[in-house]
Amino acid sequence: MSDKFKLTMAQLNATVGDFDGNLAKAKRAFEQARADGADMLALPEMFLTGYQAQDLVQKPAFVADAQAKLAAFAAECADGPTIGIGVPMRDGDRVYNCYAILQDGKITTQIRKHHLPNYKVFDEERIFDHGEIHGPYVVNGVRIGSPICEDAWFPDVCETLAETGAEILVSPNGSPYYRGKFDKRISHMVSRVVESELPMAYLNLIGGQDDQVFDGGSFVINTGGALAMQMPLFDEHIETITFNRTNTGWVAEQGSKASFPDDWEQDYHVMVLALRDYMRKTGFKKVLLGMSGGIDSAIVATIATDALGAENVRLVMLPSEYTSQNSLDDASECAAMLGAQIQTVPIAEGREAITNTLAPIFEGLDTDTTEENIQSRLRGLLLMAMSNKFGEMLLTTGNKSEVSVGYATIYGDMAGGYNPIKDLYKMRVFETCRWRNQNHRDWMMGPAGMVIPTNIIDKPPTAELRDDQKDSDSLPDYEILDGILEMLMDQDASVADCVAAGYDRDTVKRVEHLLYISEYKRFQSAPGARLSLRAFWLDRRYPIANRWRDDG
Repeated sequence: MSDKFKLTMAQLNATVGDFDGNLAKAKRAFEQARADGADMLALPEMFLTGYQAQDLVQKPAFVADAQAKLAAFAAECADGPTIGIGVPMRDGDRVYNCYAILQDGKITTQIRKHHLPNYKVFDEERIFDHGEIHGPYVVNGVRIGSPICEDAWFPDVCETLAETGAEILVSPNGSPYYRGKFDKRISHMVSRVVESELPMAYLNLIGGQDDQVFDGGSFVINTGGALAMQMPLFDEHIETITFNRTNTGWVAEQGSKASFPDDWEQDYHVMVLALRDYMRKTGFKKVLLGMSGGIDSAIVATIATDALGAENVRLVMLPSEYTSQNSLDDASECAAMLGAQIQTVPIAEGREAITNTLAPIFEGLDTDTTEENIQSRLRGLLLMAMSNKFGEMLLTTGNKSEVSVGYATIYGDMAGGYNPIKDLYKMRVFETCRWRNQNHRDWMMGPAGMVIPTNIIDKPPTAELRDDQKDSDSLPDYEILDGILEMLMDQDASVADCVAAGYDRDTVKRVEHLLYISEYKRFQSAPGARLSLRAFWLDRRYPIANRWRDDG
């Protein structure tokens, strides 16, 4: 019996549905594990198919294809270390989220996920069946237990594994990012290690999938909760860690320990990675967006440049008679700082034609937001035409504050394929711009130094759809608006709670009303990077038709 056990952990970026591409990554990791003399290669949860595959796993042909690819991969990797890889498996009418153990060219063990998350972005109760708690499997004489993701958030699975003889826990995960997630994640895993008195290798996916980003940050914890190894956030990383048998159990040797950046950098990295992977995984190469001279389009242009490179970003100014020269100058300056191309497409002629077309129908009616929204929708039409013509994805630029209260025009500035700042409140937009001007990292493809002019950050926000318009004409100051929204949405607070926190009741009621009546807009909006526990889409699912209001 060996007194050493070598585990290769492959923190990799899977693409949903790209079985061959995912397995090619797995094969490269296998070759590295074999070269390192590893006993086992661990790959993340649902790695073969990508995660989350959602209702695709209910399609029999999808699962059958995955199982066939798995069997072929097992045969191809017969000569080398044991492999653990996440994959959906069908048994009759039941489909399970499995961790398949491949040994000697065969699938020797199927561990079926027991606890199925059914909250926030997860719908696994809808998709998978519950598996029975599985005991340990043997790799070169060592008994390994593999709680799959959610199974390690509760004590029973790890407790059963310990009671049935597991010596080391290897936990495959597909755990997506939200602000502050890592601290919560590692706290749960330390609890499992302390309770079971077993060391744990926690392996997480990385990469963007639609609105979610899997942040990696895989780690190894020794009994007692001491950290032995920690992989970086957001990057693919493969590392072999050695466990040594001692009189009191297995102990992992010290490995590399990546340091983690603060929340501002993590959020920004998520937005960049989410856009980069969304583009790559949907087949787009280039983006375009309307550049207004305002702060939202400036930060989206910066994120796009950092994600794709300036040569793949087209910025378009679409001025009307209400667009100030300062806005045009600010937009041009920001484009120059980023090194991105910028073009001007005036909308005055098109706006006049539409106004004349509608004049007989609107005769005798006062001018109102209808005419303002025509400008926004005309811009959306022109940008979508350019998107179609050039094959470039149109990015939308509405921040979470505006998306919350409907201060965005459906079929206008909400038109597009992706919104990098959909989960970023306006006050965080300001701070993120300041952060990016002061910071540059290797993973950013844009230039270092100031990339967003100070004037864009400091000037009062305005949609410029009428003379002397300011956002504050229609909305509370953003500091107040964001505070109320964070309470109503992120904390599920009542109106009375907001008033008790010092906010004016009439203002709170107005914000609440705008929040509810804008649901239909969000239902049709582009996806965007998830940064919080209450991102729009899967995290917050409210009815569109809803007359209830909080009278507290």
